[in-house]
Amino acid sequence: MSSLEFLGLGPKGPRRGAASAQHAGVEKRVARLTDTPVDPAESIAAFAMVLARAARADFEISPEESGGMRKLLQEYGGLDPEQADLVADMATQRNLLLGASDDYLATREFRRIARDGDREKVLHSLFAISAADDSISLVEEEEIRQVANELGVEHAEFNAIRARFRDHREVLKGMPRKASD
Repeated sequence: MSSLEFLGLGPKGPRRGAASAQHAGVEKRVARLTDTPVDPAESIAAFAMVLARAARADFEISPEESGGMRKLLQEYGGLDPEQADLVADMATQRNLLLGASDDYLATREFRRIARDGDREKVLHSLFAISAADDSISLVEEEEIRQVANELGVEHAEFNAIRARFRDHREVLKGMPRKASD
């Protein structure tokens, strides 16, 4: 199953149902997404679902994390604000409904379609999402570590990216810094 299908999108557009029939505006936005070439659209969908996984690691997606998802989808996905809102909302709702089993599948899909540098970019994005509320909990950090393992990111690369977020890590808050930090 492709990432687009995870989000309820496919080559023929959105799945029909009572909710989508009531929201013609949403259907127009979805149509704009499905008009993009398949590879970028799949990559964006998989990226969004992995972001939602990290945002919800602590069983809550804060407004800051949600806003961070939208910003990253605009920056890295090249989406306009309206598209980023739609994709973030769809990925979040999918995560709330299906959770852990879909998390692994979305991450595996992202690994399959990732290009050079994409894995590191997503890992940095996961830390940024988790730090959006100024705190990376141990649960969030461990979820990101799991994603890194599933993506095949080397441990040294994981540590280098995590080090950029030192000031947000709950396990280190209040600890004195070494002179070399």
